Amino acid sequence: MSLIAEPLKIRHSIFKNRIIKAAMSEALANDQGQPNHLHLGLYEAWAKGGVGCAISGNIMVDARAKNEPGVLVIENERDLALLKQWAEMGKRYGMVQLLQLSHPGRQCPKGLNWETVAPSAIPFSLALSSMFATPRELRDAEIREIIQRFARAAQICERAGFEGVQLHAAHGYLISEFLSPLTNQRQDQWGGSIENRSRFLLEIYQAVRAVTSENFLVAVKLNSADFQRGGISEEEVLHVFKLMDAAGIDLIEISGGTYEAPAMTGKKTEPHKASSIAREAYFLEFAEKIRQHVRCKLMVTGGFRTVQGMNAALQSGACDFIGIARPFAVEPDLTNKLMAGQDVKYAVQPIKTGISVIDKMAIMEIIWYAAQFKAIAQGHRPNPRLSALSVFLKYAKNNLQAVLKGRLNSRKSV
Repeated sequence: MSLIAEPLKIRHSIFKNRIIKAAMSEALANDQGQPNHLHLGLYEAWAKGGVGCAISGNIMVDARAKNEPGVLVIENERDLALLKQWAEMGKRYGMVQLLQLSHPGRQCPKGLNWETVAPSAIPFSLALSSMFATPRELRDAEIREIIQRFARAAQICERAGFEGVQLHAAHGYLISEFLSPLTNQRQDQWGGSIENRSRFLLEIYQAVRAVTSENFLVAVKLNSADFQRGGISEEEVLHVFKLMDAAGIDLIEISGGTYEAPAMTGKKTEPHKASSIAREAYFLEFAEKIRQHVRCKLMVTGGFRTVQGMNAALQSGACDFIGIARPFAVEPDLTNKLMAGQDVKYAVQPIKTGISVIDKMAIMEIIWYAAQFKAIAQGHRPNPRLSALSVFLKYAKNNLQAVLKGRLNSRKSV
């Protein structure tokens, strides 16, 4: 029997197979960050395609802090009715759903929000400073408020009927910024030692657990590394994994990188070297190291392309779940194909506009796939040959409109 087809139970949730649709930005919400029929259409397509678990794209816990136009926001019960429809749809197909809760921190395009905040006021690299502003350092009271925002959002997710949430503590967003010495240079209880830098994540987890039931799943997405000089060390990363395991986390997804070093797309992990060709997944070797120190379930995302490679990873014991992201944008029925023994059909290629400064960033790896999601959500077939340049120009136009609208609303509220 193919190992990817084996079910697995965590708390009271049964994962019917080992394939998890990893989080990717959908960008389908309206200006107020509300879900709609497009979200239901997209996730139903993946559910029909056989996936055992789907993790949503970034969902912001604060409407004042959005990472992009079209991102979902959960900070109250405003959209509870539609969220219930979404959760119920997944149950009809036996698809476990985790909503990914996040705060972007410093990783917000200039002008999208009134301001950007972070653990410390650390500017971006020269290449990205024209697109991302230097953030303001968070005050202690603001940090504590954000912790409660995560808890409140998780509580609403459970009331809606979702099986659990994933805390996004990777890819350079706010929780990840607290963990990294590159972006956290605080001298108080939230910075300095790895114990202090881990405090924000641990207290979010504890706050979520305090307001949800025993059967509610709580997962976390963690970086294996920042892939930047002076970033979090492997020893410190191990400390964070062990800390969350001891605290009772249900599932850890292993990833890596930030907007400045987008390893999650394969750009910084040398995916074409011999070991990666043999092992496929970008972060599998790191998972093998972590497996020796934690008991919770592990998920590895990035690079898997063959049924043989996926089964080998599970057989090794390094991970319990196979995370797949980008291939689902062009093959929504991918899981059923994998169960039938078919490999991923469309190899992931770099998304290039021909504009060097844009192509060096991770942004195209987000918005090109989001364009495919919209097509799927509307009942259309995805287009693997979609022009990257046309997608970027449309994104830039929408982003400008969102910025201008935000400024207009700000003037009206004064």
